Amino acid sequence: MNKIITLMCACLAAALAMAQEAPLTPDPRVEPGLAQVSAWREKAADIHPAFAKNYPVALVAGGQWRVFAPEGEKGWKLAFQGPAKQEVPAGVRAAMPLPFWENRMACVVSPDAFDSAGEIAVVLHEFVHCYEWETVEAKLKEGMEVCREAMARQDYMWELQHPFPYGNAEVRRVYFLWQEELAKGHDARASHWRSILRKGLNRHDWEYMTWQEWKEGLARLLENRVRQRFGLPPRFPSADAPFDRVSFYRGGELFIERLAAREPGLDQDIERLYRRIFASGG
Repeated sequence: MNKIITLMCACLAAALAMAQEAPLTPDPRVEPGLAQVSAWREKAADIHPAFAKNYPVALVAGGQWRVFAPEGEKGWKLAFQGPAKQEVPAGVRAAMPLPFWENRMACVVSPDAFDSAGEIAVVLHEFVHCYEWETVEAKLKEGMEVCREAMARQDYMWELQHPFPYGNAEVRRVYFLWQEELAKGHDARASHWRSILRKGLNRHDWEYMTWQEWKEGLARLLENRVRQRFGLPPRFPSADAPFDRVSFYRGGELFIERLAAREPGLDQDIERLYRRIFASGG
């Protein structure tokens, strides 16, 4: 998935920014899928404020970019259409600002995102990222040294490519011990391993890890709540999953769940939630 998103970003930045707007014609292929997204989002609205509204959805089909913007509470309108200058990988699932659409944020998916109930849940995962972007993401990034330095050197891919020490066996061991204690509800033991983890990481790595735990952990937690609402199995990493950026999805999900259990409503106040995650282990 990292490679897919990286290529996607490159395509957007390099070639798709030159897309010229074409006549806005309806696309009946995606209307049922968008209607299902609206229906699921509406039924999940009580789960979290992130699901209080729809967000733009961008697709590539038939060699054309099509961006569908929310219209009213449930409807959609085709807001942009332009040629796709380069091939976009099938299966992309991302949320990002679109340079060819005035840098507005959208959920970016390929048309197969509407093929199953499980994929609709993934679309709502990306809606969480749109919500984060629209509310507190920019403010939080201003306080992150790792982000400021990346922007200074024009490293716009730092969220995907930061050189976290995944290959450090001790960091990996401690991180997964921390996860195990969280999953068992052993908060005191988890705090012990969290403290060791914090002491073993430099500031940039700690900022990066806690950012991913907040950003992706919240999205995964809410996606799994949606899945539970609709009778779908949760998304958990496989037993042989590597230690990489995606490991922070599960770690963040577990941590947010435990923090919110001790402080009800914390997962609804996502700025305060981020600061709790960042301050942990001290």
